[in-house]
Amino acid sequence: MPRLGVKTGMGAAVAALILLSIGLLVWQFAVQGTDRSLTAGMKLGTDFTLVDHNGEPITQAAFEGRPTLVYFGFTRCPEVCPTTLYEMAGWLDALGEEGGELQAFFISVDPERDTPEIMKGYSQAFTDRVMGITGDPDEIARVVAAWHVYAAKVPTEDGDYTMDHTASVFLVDKDGVFKGTIAYGESEETAIAKLRRLAGTSDMH
Repeated sequence: MPRLGVKTGMGAAVAALILLSIGLLVWQFAVQGTDRSLTAGMKLGTDFTLVDHNGEPITQAAFEGRPTLVYFGFTRCPEVCPTTLYEMAGWLDALGEEGGELQAFFISVDPERDTPEIMKGYSQAFTDRVMGITGDPDEIARVVAAWHVYAAKVPTEDGDYTMDHTASVFLVDKDGVFKGTIAYGESEETAIAKLRRLAGTSDMH
């Protein structure tokens, strides 16, 4: 019987370790990174018609013509989104004229609650360099999938919900080609170096 007890204890420990590993992988995907199949040089996105935070129509074409930062999040986000937008504002300020050609978009993964007006007030609380995008939930879902982004509703105890989502900032060049990401929590020095490369000004340093 003691031997059975040991085996049972070991089995429970192994099961707990497996669950912990799965939880860690989910957290890394949702908070730190993106689909690991993404490689620099591929094109992301799909044709869409959504609404910018000024209430004007916006399409996939907005991501082309200039080097671009794209971030997916939501305005009721308790920590990750406000931190990221605050950091984005800091990166752009630090670059100054070097980052003049860069444009940035904040795409809502919670379009049911994020109206253009809410997106505008939220984005501009950090910087006027980031354009909020929202719109039809089905259209948003297509864009989220086309950018290999993870986004899911998580019910809360009060009957409401929050959102789990990928927290990386996507970097695409003027032709809409994916060049990499800036991970949540990445150092300011590394992030700015990536943006200089994206903007084509890294050879100035």
